[in-house]
Amino acid sequence: MPLPEPDPLTRGEKAKITRFRKDLLTWFADKGRNLPWRRPCASDFERICVEVLLQRTRAETVARAYPVFFGRFTGWPDLAAASIEELEEHFKPIGLWNRRARSMRALAEYAAARGGQFPSDPVELAKAPAVGQYVQNAILLFQHGEARPLLDVNMARVIERFVRPRRLADIRHDPWLQAAAHWLVKGEQAREVNWAALDFGSVVCSARAPACASCPVSTRCQSKSLN
Repeated sequence: MPLPEPDPLTRGEKAKITRFRKDLLTWFADKGRNLPWRRPCASDFERICVEVLLQRTRAETVARAYPVFFGRFTGWPDLAAASIEELEEHFKPIGLWNRRARSMRALAEYAAARGGQFPSDPVELAKAPAVGQYVQNAILLFQHGEARPLLDVNMARVIERFVRPRRLADIRHDPWLQAAAHWLVKGEQAREVNWAALDFGSVVCSARAPACASCPVSTRCQSKSLN
């Protein structure tokens, strides 16, 4: 029998991230962004589609396109039946329209053929078209209720600044960062913790000009202590 993989996180790192989770939720309750896909009435269809659109695009840009897009496409069958040309027109205000149109329709065709239900098994889900690690986590989070991180460069930056830097260049394959992100969203409020971390990275812990002076956790931030 092979030996179990060692835990990438130390006990101290877990404790620090656990406290950070609570701080993020407190901050989010007061400062979180009011985005349409976070409303209780939003469907898992809308939330999964939005996560495809949010890759390499600002949330505010997607929010502006949201009413028209989901007014036209109310479910996976609508998207699956749309032409690439129509989808490209909807995606032009967002950018990367050719790539998004083809990825979205392939995903929609897969989902529509299965009544809108994606596999809950990650191995099977990975076989779906246009489903990489990020979209897979979004599907498991929003449709199946699993505590999965929406780990992008923004969430990675927040975690790394607060705790410590990762060692591998690709965030998808760094064991420590993956473990830290999963620990961060652990629990029953995984959706809210994800949104809180993403908002915190946009509003406070931004890439170029972080607002350290107004950061509620700056006294415990590893990056701030080194400056």
